[in-house]
Amino acid sequence: MTDLEMAKIKVSGDDYMEDYEVMVPFQSLQALECHVDAVCPKKGAGDTCPTAIHDFEGDQTYSEKPGHDFTLTESFEGLDASSYDALVIPGGRAPEYLALDEKVIALVKEFMEVGKPVASICHGQQILSAAVCDYCGLLWAFNGDNLRLCADCCLWIVLQGKKCTAYPAVKLNVVLSGAMWLEPEPIDRCFTDGNLVTGAAWPGHPEFISQLMVLLGVQVSF
Repeated sequence: MTDLEMAKIKVSGDDYMEDYEVMVPFQSLQALECHVDAVCPKKGAGDTCPTAIHDFEGDQTYSEKPGHDFTLTESFEGLDASSYDALVIPGGRAPEYLALDEKVIALVKEFMEVGKPVASICHGQQILSAAVCDYCGLLWAFNGDNLRLCADCCLWIVLQGKKCTAYPAVKLNVVLSGAMWLEPEPIDRCFTDGNLVTGAAWPGHPEFISQLMVLLGVQVSF
């Protein structure tokens, strides 16, 4: 059961996003009776995205193996973001190039500007850290519930001043974006600052989903 009747949530990813980090939120939120749509630039409903499985197997970094094909439910183009209550950004390889996609950045900005929940995990924060002001190059940012304006051109500027985490290899991106880095120790730690939920990797999914549920006003009763 949900307090927010049929919450609509958008999951935005692309080819070689992390398998668990897209499938677990997608199915978990559906189980909570939320309406969840998965979208990807340049693809439409019924198309699939290959995913990658990242695992921790005792090496100096995570391993990477082919994952499942993930089926999209809607087209990215022309989708009305205002009709959704939250945005989920999976990690994996996809954020490396989605951070260069102006339409993806604009989507993030749209959710941030109106204070809707944004939940980003692992390398998804590469997209948040790439959200720059169109004119002066400053980062879009908001602190708590109050959006921050670029002093020079009065455009909305996402991570500056935010307390957040990410996969440790993304720390430099986050810090250079003006965020306050929170160590993901242990790796399943997740944090909420204002309307932003961040996690470091898929082991944190229980906390990641729980914190997003709080922002959405979703409660489970038995």
